[in-house]
Amino acid sequence: MKILVINGSAHLNGCTDCGLREVEATLSELGVEYERINIGNKDIRGCIGCNFCREHKRCVFNDIVNEVAPKLAEADGIIVGTPVYYAGANGQVLSFMDRLFYSTSGTIDKTMKVGAAVVSSRRAGSTSAFDEINKYFTISAMPIVSSTYWNEVHGFTAQDVEDDKEGLQTMRNLARNLAFMLKAIAAQKEAEGIPAQERGAFTSFHIEG
Repeated sequence: MKILVINGSAHLNGCTDCGLREVEATLSELGVEYERINIGNKDIRGCIGCNFCREHKRCVFNDIVNEVAPKLAEADGIIVGTPVYYAGANGQVLSFMDRLFYSTSGTIDKTMKVGAAVVSSRRAGSTSAFDEINKYFTISAMPIVSSTYWNEVHGFTAQDVEDDKEGLQTMRNLARNLAFMLKAIAAQKEAEGIPAQERGAFTSFHIEG
């Protein structure tokens, strides 16, 4: 079992990293392999809807998104960590997720890969960022991993997050729930396979002029 851990913060030892490290430490204790990928310091363009990926099976912008795509194909799930600047996920994370999920929609079956959002904020905006990240999972037949509170840590500095005892507890519980879900899904996949997904209908609404 392997999980991708995406850190969307440019501060590699900052608040978001602190929350993710707590998750990673517990995953290690439970025997779940993970790979950390830091994207916050990368130059990531937003999706331009050109549909180059439909023909070429990769994004037209050849950057970290195309590097991560094959890793996502092999992984059993993904954790996405984002800082909050203006009451939502940061632009780097949203550009990355838009392009990763759009460019792989026809090449990577994400059904029953687990997804989790981890959010870091000083005070507010964390739940809206949490909702934004979870939407990528819910459109992709991916179960969302929850915890004993929304998956968030609070603080202005990494030391503040270290002092957020409930936040770190939430991260540990998130990791335990994720490991449990991975094992349950793996057992059911072995017994019966993954659920069939109907893909034939594609409804668009056109107004006749």
